[in-house]
Amino acid sequence: MSRTALGLDYGTASVRALVVDCETGAELAEAVYEYPHKTITESLPGSNQKLPPEFALQCPADYTEGALSVIREVLKKVNGEEIVGIGIDFTACTVLPIQKDGTPLYKLDAFKNNPYAWVKLWKHHAAQPQANRVNALAHERGEKFLEYYSGIVSSEWMLPKCWETLEKAPEVYEAADLFIEAGDWIVQQMTGSLSRNACAAGYKGLWSEELGNPSEEFLTALDPALAGFNSKLVDRIVGAGIEAGTISEAYAAQSGLKAGTPVSAAIIDAHSGVPGMGVSEAGPLCMIMGTSACHMLPATDLHLFDGYAGVVKDGILPGLYGYESGQSAVGDIFGWFAKDFMGLPFDEITAKAQALKPGETGLVALDWMNGNRSILMDAELSGLIVGLTLSTKPEEVYRALVEATAFGTKIIIDSYRDNDVPITEIVACGGLIESELIMQIYADVTGLPIKAAASGQAVALGSAIFGAVAAGSARGGFDSVSEAIPKMTQPFTHTFEPNAEAAATYSELFSLYKRCHDRFGVEEPDIMKKLRRIKAESGTKI
Repeated sequence: MSRTALGLDYGTASVRALVVDCETGAELAEAVYEYPHKTITESLPGSNQKLPPEFALQCPADYTEGALSVIREVLKKVNGEEIVGIGIDFTACTVLPIQKDGTPLYKLDAFKNNPYAWVKLWKHHAAQPQANRVNALAHERGEKFLEYYSGIVSSEWMLPKCWETLEKAPEVYEAADLFIEAGDWIVQQMTGSLSRNACAAGYKGLWSEELGNPSEEFLTALDPALAGFNSKLVDRIVGAGIEAGTISEAYAAQSGLKAGTPVSAAIIDAHSGVPGMGVSEAGPLCMIMGTSACHMLPATDLHLFDGYAGVVKDGILPGLYGYESGQSAVGDIFGWFAKDFMGLPFDEITAKAQALKPGETGLVALDWMNGNRSILMDAELSGLIVGLTLSTKPEEVYRALVEATAFGTKIIIDSYRDNDVPITEIVACGGLIESELIMQIYADVTGLPIKAAASGQAVALGSAIFGAVAAGSARGGFDSVSEAIPKMTQPFTHTFEPNAEAAATYSELFSLYKRCHDRFGVEEPDIMKKLRRIKAESGTKI
């Protein structure tokens, strides 16, 4: 009988399922479910009441219906009895308040029209004031946990988002038995078992194996009403590749999966892409390129410095320190400009942009349309385009925006190298690696070859690998990630080599980008923040 593993990949816009042969790595079946409610930024479904600025919510029912839809679809092509293990990855920090039995508060009549009872998506930035106060007090007190996050806590993370709920909707905070990552909630829905995945807890929840959660003393110093906050977090911490539970009889009846099938603890979606690309050791910078971009770097040693979003031991691969950096918007920027702003087909604007030479646009842009995650960690920053004239064409702006995201990646790479964290090569996965324009610009800007992952579903493949490891060899899987990766992944398909002439031009443009980066991100960030405040005060959605 064949041995397969199932990966469920929850992204910003959809959930994907992938079934992989554990012996050959053949991808046997896949399915996609687009969330009907998408990202909720204007008003809740059925309501005309405008949401506050910086809100980004989702509907939990999209997650559960999505899982059932894609599972049923792949089971039309593969035998559920042959699936030895299941892995789940999810965007993070994507958090929802629930009752102890797993019921989301938005399902209760008292809270169905309360936005704070819905899912706060990872890119919900309305908790920036709370993040600012967390940072200020943590620095004042010299809290050690800050060292693991370059000294900055993001508005995207668990504590600021939960504190925002406490301050803006105390009735929701009080009614919530637990605040849970959406990935952990899906595991609970499938297995009946509650767990908190070590990956999200470490990178987004201020937890570490060495320090635990932020202390009660720190929390009450922030706000006396935060006393007992840690009791609203699941206390069972489980790492990816370790069984968090097994498929329940009830879920088996709904989905068609076999009851008792092991389910791995969840992992953040980007982090799952590392093993899915075939990386099992220290050195490669792993870029997961989609609506946003995440940069994962496995390393043998711990270096604490400013510039990364987090570092967690065993956070990505067992036995290694996993550094995480990221850009809050990449594909989102391209989609916004081409489709929303200009109303142009991607193929048309890409072809015109590709015909331009490096430097031909006369433009430099800052890629902060959704704030800056690394290295500045400031969600209140905004985008900028320098050099516009009356002859500037749409394709020139588009190319400048692509170049800006590549410059943002180079800023991240330089921060690692400047602090003695070695990078041996770049590997990449995600929808954007299909674009020759984008990938060649990234290679030219960074001056490094970029290897493209073989799987178009590398993140889901990583989850399938963790599912197979959760099963263990005794149940048809593997006993380690390093054992599973060579069996379940394929060689890289293509390498984008940097062009020396283009690299020279981009070196000059990067120096201009860096000057803008430092001017508007470090020296005078209040220019952008003041503009955002004026817009918000006018009642205009940001």
